[in-house]
Amino acid sequence: MTGHQSVLTPQVIRSLSDKVYEKRKAAAIEIEKLVRDALIANDSARIGSILMVLAHEFAYSIVPNTRNGGLIGLAAAAIALGPAIDSHLMDIVPPMLACFSDQDSRVRYYASEALYNVCKVARASILIYFNEIFDALCKLSVDQESSVKSGAGLLDRIIKDIVSELDSTSHPLSVSPVSKIFPPVPGTTSLRPGMSPTSFNLPRFIPLLAERIYVVTPAARIFLVQWIYLLSSIPDLELISYLPEFLDGLFRFLSDPNVDVRTATLNVLVEFLKELRDIVQVQREQGILQFGPEKELPALAHSTPIASDSTETPAQQSSQVSADKSSQSMTLNPSSVPYIPGQGVSLDFGKMTHILVPHLSSQDEETQATALRWINEFILLAKDTMIPFMPLILQSILRTLSHSVIAIRNMAIETNSTLYALVLGWSGNITTSSADSTHDQSLSSGGKPDAVAHLKNTPFCSSRLELDVSACVNILTLLFQDEMEYTRAAAIDWLTMLHKKAPEKVMHSSDQRTFQALLGTLSDLSEEVVKRDLQLLAQISHYSDDQYFTNFMDNLLTLFSSDRRLLETRGNLIIRQLCFSLNPERMYRSFAELIENEQDIEFASTMVQNLNLILVTSPELSELRRRLKNLDSKDGSALFATLYRSWCHNAVAVLSLCLLAQAYEHASHLVSSFGDLEITVPFLVQIDRLVQLLESPVFTYLRLQLLEPDCHPHLFKCLYGVLMLLPQSSAFATLRNRLSSVGPLISLYNTPNGGSTSTSGTSSQNQHHQDFGIRWQDLIAHFRNIQHRQERSRRQGICNLDSFSDMERKF
Repeated sequence: MTGHQSVLTPQVIRSLSDKVYEKRKAAAIEIEKLVRDALIANDSARIGSILMVLAHEFAYSIVPNTRNGGLIGLAAAAIALGPAIDSHLMDIVPPMLACFSDQDSRVRYYASEALYNVCKVARASILIYFNEIFDALCKLSVDQESSVKSGAGLLDRIIKDIVSELDSTSHPLSVSPVSKIFPPVPGTTSLRPGMSPTSFNLPRFIPLLAERIYVVTPAARIFLVQWIYLLSSIPDLELISYLPEFLDGLFRFLSDPNVDVRTATLNVLVEFLKELRDIVQVQREQGILQFGPEKELPALAHSTPIASDSTETPAQQSSQVSADKSSQSMTLNPSSVPYIPGQGVSLDFGKMTHILVPHLSSQDEETQATALRWINEFILLAKDTMIPFMPLILQSILRTLSHSVIAIRNMAIETNSTLYALVLGWSGNITTSSADSTHDQSLSSGGKPDAVAHLKNTPFCSSRLELDVSACVNILTLLFQDEMEYTRAAAIDWLTMLHKKAPEKVMHSSDQRTFQALLGTLSDLSEEVVKRDLQLLAQISHYSDDQYFTNFMDNLLTLFSSDRRLLETRGNLIIRQLCFSLNPERMYRSFAELIENEQDIEFASTMVQNLNLILVTSPELSELRRRLKNLDSKDGSALFATLYRSWCHNAVAVLSLCLLAQAYEHASHLVSSFGDLEITVPFLVQIDRLVQLLESPVFTYLRLQLLEPDCHPHLFKCLYGVLMLLPQSSAFATLRNRLSSVGPLISLYNTPNGGSTSTSGTSSQNQHHQDFGIRWQDLIAHFRNIQHRQERSRRQGICNLDSFSDMERKF
């Protein structure tokens, strides 16, 4: 008590602890007079003693009313000090800040009121405690008591006014650094190397903001957004330099249930995006574009490094490094040239892209649309700088192309087009090393290749712009399985474009994963996807060797063999599309060589039937049909013989081939040999279809040749043989009517001379064919051998089916 009496009267002490506010106020007025008198007398020791008593005996008391008295007394002393308050702030402010976390709501309110009065007097000097005040206000913004929130709101407004009046220039103060009376706030544990206490230190504030940005309470989020908006509106601060530190939190605000939070956040993000455009424009005009992290600067000559506090997180330490660079750049780069806002800002598009990628797949529509808009702007602004990050954003963009919300879908389409145009025009380095090594490591560990994960761990470097095409291919291959048709089609379009830019790097001989994925896409339900897939497969074949082409045809046959439904529903489309893009003769030769050795007799017959139908009817194969008609040439004879040996798996198909090649004598021998075969219903159905095909435009030449029975006597024999095979049906009537229409001509040319001419002509023609290597006897023998194998296979299948039925009956 003796200590109290030495600086305060007993009446003042009792009044300060009274529960009645008016008595505490009267005591505060007395304290104000005491401090004024001491200030006039220049008695700093007495002032310090008064403040010490108010802080330790009152503000830190365990009695709420006593704490309230201490707060109002400290505020009165601050008012009395006036401009001299700077040297006493360390005695006045910390006790008030400690009361912000008091359990009593009245104490919290009076603490806000007291600090408000201090701020009115101290103005800029109070900002040495900015981080602590900001942290306290952030917590009070979610206080349950309306009076406390009201008092905190007044304090918040005056702090904002003070900050708005200042700039980012350092103003050294005469006071000592903040004393650690209470636990340090994140970002305030130490000053940066070479930095003295300042009126407002943005680099020191950023770590605190980066931590508080992840609050979830709407009131706290509104508080943070308002402060971010204020700081971003002060040109000299250039808050956008630190945007990556709190950008993720801002995007999380967009999914807040509170509409005010979403609206305020969206407005702030719009302003930041506008500022990004302005900065890039300014730097382009100045010729000093600065994308990516700043380069390391030499340490200040007069500073010594300060070890990081062990309580700081890696994120805070990273922010401190950025702060060091910022403060050093201001010190080391003075210039007499007028500074244009934005010209010295380094925009780390790489880091911001990493932050935005998860939000591209957000379930919240506003978040997703905004992230897409930002990525699109990044591509337009940073251009080639975004190339290394293409695999990161490509997957999310393509998956959004089919979004149910029209606005998001349109934004995704625009972003995809922008990125596509950027990559299409890229003429820089294209690499595959990073993705390949990642894939190898994943395989060795039993995991799946993840090129995107590799890129996320790759630091951005503006001097090393590379397009990792392997990572892109891995991502696009995964998208082949996406449930949305538009996404699958777009993925194939991307892969087609990348293959045109770097054929050897996109598809190399050992890359079976992508090749198998492309083959599997042929089973896609969308016809448009299948067409684009076929175009890409054909393009790959153009840039590949014969071994790849043969492997492609072999794998395609294997796919048809394992998926018969695909052969039935899409076989025609797939083969015709490939014939349109590739050399049809090369394709059919390759198919024929592979089918000839096919062990699955049933599949071989079905495949030949489909190939033959396409050969006869498809416009894309008109040139191939023309070559087959010319058996007088060596190439035509070789092509016919190659197709014939595999076409033998289907009797009607080989007959059709002979008619197409005008090998009528051999065709008549084939028809005669049909009598030795087992005539099945499928066989008769195929004969019926052949008759219908004979009436098509493709066989116009054959019908005209019926007018020359002397030159083509075996044609008549062949067609009459087919007629005899047919049952009484519409096809029988069609063929009979056709032959009957030229019946009189047969009688007209049935003369000794005519017969002699015909026989002579036929023998001469056959001899001519043999000169080019067509061994007709060998071919007919091969046909009979294949057909006998077909019959044995059918009988074996019937026996197996009967045995299975017997076993079912027994059980």
